This record gives sequence, structure tokens and C-alpha cells, in this order.
Amino acid sequence: MPTSVKSGEIDLQPFRTESAGQIRVLAADDQEHILEAIDLLLRPQGYRVDKVRSPVLVREALASNSYDAILIDLNYTRDTTSGQEGLDLLSQIVGLDATVPVIVMTAWGNVELAVEAMRRGARDFVQKPWENDRLISILRTQVELHRALQHAARLEAENRLLRAEGRPEFLATAPAMQPVLDTIARVGPSDANVLITGEHGTGKEVVAQTLHALSSRAPRPLVAVNTGAIPDGVFESELFGHVKGAFTDARTDRIGRFELADGGTIFLDEIGNVPMRQQAKLLRVLESGEVERVGSSRSRRVNVRVLSATNADLPAACAAGQFREDLLFRLNTVEIHVPALRERREDIPVLAAHFLARYAARYRRPVERFDVAAIQALKQYAWPGNVRELEHTIERAVLMCRTSEIQPADLALSSQRVQTQNLEDLSLEAVEAVLVRKALQRFQGNVSQAAEALGLSRGALYRRMEKYGV
Repeated sequence: MPTSVKSGEIDLQPFRTESAGQIRVLAADDQEHILEAIDLLLRPQGYRVDKVRSPVLVREALASNSYDAILIDLNYTRDTTSGQEGLDLLSQIVGLDATVPVIVMTAWGNVELAVEAMRRGARDFVQKPWENDRLISILRTQVELHRALQHAARLEAENRLLRAEGRPEFLATAPAMQPVLDTIARVGPSDANVLITGEHGTGKEVVAQTLHALSSRAPRPLVAVNTGAIPDGVFESELFGHVKGAFTDARTDRIGRFELADGGTIFLDEIGNVPMRQQAKLLRVLESGEVERVGSSRSRRVNVRVLSATNADLPAACAAGQFREDLLFRLNTVEIHVPALRERREDIPVLAAHFLARYAARYRRPVERFDVAAIQALKQYAWPGNVRELEHTIERAVLMCRTSEIQPADLALSSQRVQTQNLEDLSLEAVEAVLVRKALQRFQGNVSQAAEALGLSRGALYRRMEKYGV
């Protein structure tokens, strides 16, 4: 409890909690002494002030940090007094995040400029030289409001997560999954494009389904496309559609996946395996919001939220010239990384119980629980195929179990550690599973390269990966 508050200071007790953290302010002005004055004023009040001297540095700061409030000057070029630089910067900030409060300041303030700044989204306006008490009061009010709105939005998102109808069951209690849940709650209700990353089988599609279920687009379709499995020759037709006669087999008009998803969400899985030639066409659609069917000269506007997923390192692929950096920027407004199952072992018993109930009901098997040793075996296994492999393991165990309790032997985990066995002792399917895993490991998860090494098409490799829980 604070005992007293000196004149010109504010009571920061509401913010000094573990969850709230320190108040962080971004201050932008081309004059160093102005920035130093802001820092000297706010630091004793408990604020952390990041200081930048140009609009470019403001954008860079916002790309890597979150702020409770932003103070910006309206002029950055010497002898400029129009305020246009600051107004343009204000519009860009609001476009990036309309919730963060922006307070504009200028030595050349006038009523028209203040009105225009407020019209563009500024929360308040101060003229230099400012009154310390007024600036602190404005900041306190705006930060309190910002945090209250953030809290309300989070509660609403969590409530929607609980009541969303038809959403997939998202089972996650491990600490490693908390950032995933937090981000889903924050961005699910928005229209932001989201890139979901993680190893094969970690549940990236479930994340996409949950994001869609939380959004205002939930009543509209979620159209899932495995872009990595689409042959290059029919990529445009699959995604954008075609008209009758566009090519030999085009006997009728066909609606593409983007048009099917109009008003809803499209989920582009394995986006890292899209060929470079097709990446340019996909980028054009994302930039323009318009699709053009193959064989047609008419563009059709579509309103689609784009969720994408990959197990590849896209920044590394960009550096290697294998993925377009501008496409990555379009896809990656927000990134959600789904941890591997070995990084969230606390969830294994919960997931295993869920799959047990599902497959016992589906196959009408009287299997009710796991032996303690079976649970221990599940928790100790490496799970290279992640949640998908766990699901397939439990499905097989339900079918093979002869009692009401799954035993370690029913899981057949030892036979999955095939590197310790001779190939002569394995079935043809087990050998094929070994080759698939080794090829993917050799090429760091690049499906196209692994398929080529195995002499398979990408689609054929994807089918085998699904079959073996890879």
C-alpha cells in the first residue's frame, strides 16, 4: 500500500504487479535533449523509456517490442513545421496496432494539427514545452485504459475459447504450451495472418482450427490446403480455380480454394514446400486480395484470412534463396511456434487418455485405462512423430490390448526404436517407416528433397508420413 504521493508524481501501485510488469514507453523525437528530458521525467516514476530519433527507428522498435504508450514528435526534418512526417508515422502506428495509445507532441501545435492527429488515432496531444504534471497525467490515464482494455480483450478471448462451438479439443497444460495458448487467445479473434511453425505432427492444424473457431469468421468455412502436396502443374488451378477450356482436362469451370474460403479462413499447410515460381503468384493474391482463375482475364476479390504452417526454417530458406522474403512478411504477421511433444511431456498422459477414450469408443473396445508402467513408457519415449505418432500408437494399442488396461507391450514402443534392430527382423512397413524418417532427418524436414531422395512424389511421401505418424 502506498503511503503518500508527492506533487507531480503518480501512484504506480496498480502497475507494480508481477503480471503487469514495468510500464514501457517509446519516445520519438529528432532532438536528443528532448528525449533526455522525457527520460529524466519518467524514469523516477517507474517507466522504462526507449528513445529513438526517426520514424524508421520507431517502426523497427515496434517490430520487436511491445509498448504501453508511445510519445511521438510531429516533425523530424530540420526546418519542417508541417507535422506531415509525424501524421504519416501516426497512421502507420495505428495501422500496426490500433490499441496502443499514441500521444503526439510538437512545438508548432495548432488546433488544425491537433484535430488531424486525433482524427488519425492519437489519444492525446501536448505542446512543447510541456507541463510535467499534465504529461504524466496523460500517460497514466492512457496506460491504465490500455491495460484495462488488454485485460478485457484477453478475458473475452478466453471465454470465446471456452464456448467456441465445433472447435477442436486443444489439450495443453505444460508450461511450454502457455505462450501458445496466450497468443491464440490474443490473435484468434483478429483477422491477422498467422504463421504456425513446429515439427511434423505437433498439432499445427489444430492451432489453425482453434484460431478460426475464435474469430468472427467461424460461421464461414475453414479451407485447408496441403500446399506441399499439390503438383506444380495444377497449383494455380487448385488454389485459384480455372474456367472451362483453360487446358485439356478443364471441362467445366472450377472454383479455387481461395474463393471457397471467401469470408472465412484458408489454411495453407506445408507452405515452406511451395515452389518458387508459385510463391510469386501466391504473393500477388495476398497483396491484392484478388484471384484470377486460370484461363480467365477477370479478377475476383476475396476476403480471406490466411493461416499457414511449416516445419521448415523459413528465414534460413529466404537466406538460401529458396523462399521469398516478401511472401514470408505477408504470411508472418504473428508467428506461433508449437513445441515438440518431447518439450511438453507433462501433456502426454492427458493426450494419451484423450486418444484412449476416442478409439475405445470408435472401435467399441472395453479398454479403460493405462497400466502405470505403460504411462511411464509413454513419458520416456522420444516421440519423433510428436502428437500424431502418439495418437497412432494409442489407436494401435487399443486394437491390440486384450484386457481393460493397456500394458507396455501393447504400445510396441520398443519396435519403434528401430535403429537398434536388424532390418531382417522388421516387416516391410517398418522398414519403409525407417527410410521415411531417415530421409526427413537427412534433409532437415524438407519434404521435397526427402521425396526426391526416396524416388517418391511429394504427395506419396506425405501419405506415408501420415500412415507412419511421422
